[in-house]
Amino acid sequence: MSLNRLFLFSKSVRCCRRALTPRFIQSVNETTPRLQSERFFRTHTRNLAYAKDLFLGKVNKEEVFPYPEVSNEELDEIKQFVSPVERFFSEDVDSKRIDHEAKIPPETLNGLKELGLFGIQIPEEYGGLGLSNTMYARLGEIISLDGSIAVTLAAHQAIGLKGILIAGNEEQKAKYLPKLATGEYVAAFCLTEPGSGSDAASIQTRATLTEDGKHFLINGSKIWISNGGMADVFTVFARTEVVDKEGQKKDKITAFIVEREFGGVISGKPEDKLGIRGSNTCEVVFDNTKVPVENVIGEVGGGFKVAMNILNSGRFSMGSAGAGMIKKLIELTAEYAGTRKQFNKSLSEFGMVQVFSSEGGWVCCSEALQVLGGLGYTKNYPYERYLRDCRILLIFEGTNEILRMYIALTGMQYAGKILTQKVK
Repeated sequence: MSLNRLFLFSKSVRCCRRALTPRFIQSVNETTPRLQSERFFRTHTRNLAYAKDLFLGKVNKEEVFPYPEVSNEELDEIKQFVSPVERFFSEDVDSKRIDHEAKIPPETLNGLKELGLFGIQIPEEYGGLGLSNTMYARLGEIISLDGSIAVTLAAHQAIGLKGILIAGNEEQKAKYLPKLATGEYVAAFCLTEPGSGSDAASIQTRATLTEDGKHFLINGSKIWISNGGMADVFTVFARTEVVDKEGQKKDKITAFIVEREFGGVISGKPEDKLGIRGSNTCEVVFDNTKVPVENVIGEVGGGFKVAMNILNSGRFSMGSAGAGMIKKLIELTAEYAGTRKQFNKSLSEFGMVQVFSSEGGWVCCSEALQVLGGLGYTKNYPYERYLRDCRILLIFEGTNEILRMYIALTGMQYAGKILTQKVK
């Protein structure tokens, strides 16, 4: 491959954030016609190559237009699941109370369990709803109207139990998923430590095999654990000693299913947070916690891959949460802007008012407060709570700085393999 082609490719990657503008697309199409026809620029023949092609300076319009219609099957699911959840959140969820008291009332949690929201994607054979990603996203938009509830449910199923779901064996699934699906057990995800956040590979919590080889003893501290004070089951990541093929001893990360009833699980004081105040967040300490070897998720030493797969899967819920919040804010703000009058005109008539996911949510919240003026800054209205709640979206499930690198890596992965062959 010529240096010119390599330059054009790298330029298209660097400019991926501009790839949606018609002018940029046109310029790429005009200047790189031969490149687009080459095997190097071909994506896999499967559908849904939309995001990948953005990195190559192409927009597959057929993937987005026309907007897909809702199928009859999906309409039935919407009536069966979405409508009851919408009704529950409008009639039975007191977000102002949750924010003020910094906890979700027991009756609200029970209502969420009765609706099956603790087992949205757990297969039906294990007692869950077994819903698709599409339906999960639709429900996520509604659930996100209360940030504390959204985080509680996401911490439980998007990451807390996800390791069992995607990497657990049949015995582990049969034992834990039914109780997790009903909410009898609440799950939490324990990865972050005082000395390790985005750098997950640097965790120091250690699991040591007992002399009889039947248990691991886990010792260490995990911080910022959502559901940490109320969880019954934890997915815990710890360093374990493994022997490689050359007979050398090495430390590698292993994933464990830990029950609070195993003992030695100590939950700290709940954090007093800026937003999502009703979600329980605390430090969790493991002090010689005795875990059966059969509670290893996957294989010993294979925990880092499990953690990354859980996080990559769990991030899905973040997009729908941001979208749901943006929709609600636009609805509330548009209603106010249409009725509030200044200088004998409604706010909606002023050009400066004629109003992506996490960052879009943050911008939308900020703009909503701007339109509302002083009212938006008071606690009598929900806007300031949305602002506080949505700020966390730019931080957890991986900071946006990390996610940008992940997006870039994903986009370049296929092309990178081809480039490597060319270089060799």
